[in-house]
Amino acid sequence: METLLYYLPVGAIAGLIAGLLGLGGGVVLVPALVIVFPLLGMPEASLMQMVVGTSLATIVPTSASSVYAHYLRNAVSWPIFRQLAPWMLVGAITGGQIAHLLPSIVLQYTFAIYVLFASTQMLMSSATKPTDRTPPAYAGNALAGGLIGALSAMLGIGGGSATVPYLTFFGINVRNAVATSSACGFVLAASGAMTFIATGWGLPGLPANTLGYVYLPAFLGLVIPGVLIAPVGAKLAHTLPTATLKKIFALFLIFMGLKMLFD
Repeated sequence: METLLYYLPVGAIAGLIAGLLGLGGGVVLVPALVIVFPLLGMPEASLMQMVVGTSLATIVPTSASSVYAHYLRNAVSWPIFRQLAPWMLVGAITGGQIAHLLPSIVLQYTFAIYVLFASTQMLMSSATKPTDRTPPAYAGNALAGGLIGALSAMLGIGGGSATVPYLTFFGINVRNAVATSSACGFVLAASGAMTFIATGWGLPGLPANTLGYVYLPAFLGLVIPGVLIAPVGAKLAHTLPTATLKKIFALFLIFMGLKMLFD
């Protein structure tokens, strides 16, 4: 019961972040699960694989709830989604295979360094004037989608920490970037989660109640509040000033990156 009480508020925060910032919530879930899983006796050798797999599985329904809320506001840029999403799927499958082979500590430090870099870029761009850049052609979006998909699946995040800065850099309104990122994150998380289920299937030494690298009690405790709260975050994303939204995004990522780096 104590563990469930821990999961519920974390899931709610992840859901809020998913709707508000276009992330799947993985930047909350990964550091939180890194703290709680060792307390449950998770094997150290596969700790980050369990964290990442469970995070990605939780992101699937949470991002679906967020996407629906943004869809009702007609905020998703479907042409850009159609260019990014298929390559994110390919990248996520590749990234999941790579993460299965890497040492757990390498994944943890990679996560921390990545979110610090992404947040710094976002904070710098929040102080710039709107740009007249246009998104690249299909080939550019395909390359970006594949790289974002691979890295995000390796780190257990929904891809918003890269997709939102990428889209806003090319002049897309941050609200539309958040909404489109949510849609892409659903595809990315679903393909990544299936890869972690497959690569962890039947491995010796994993705890009970797991589906590959997905720990089912954590999944259930996190996903229920996440799905319920994500629409609230989506509503806030359409009411807060754009500059404020970008600063919240950047500062939040800096905090999480430093926490992961020094824990």
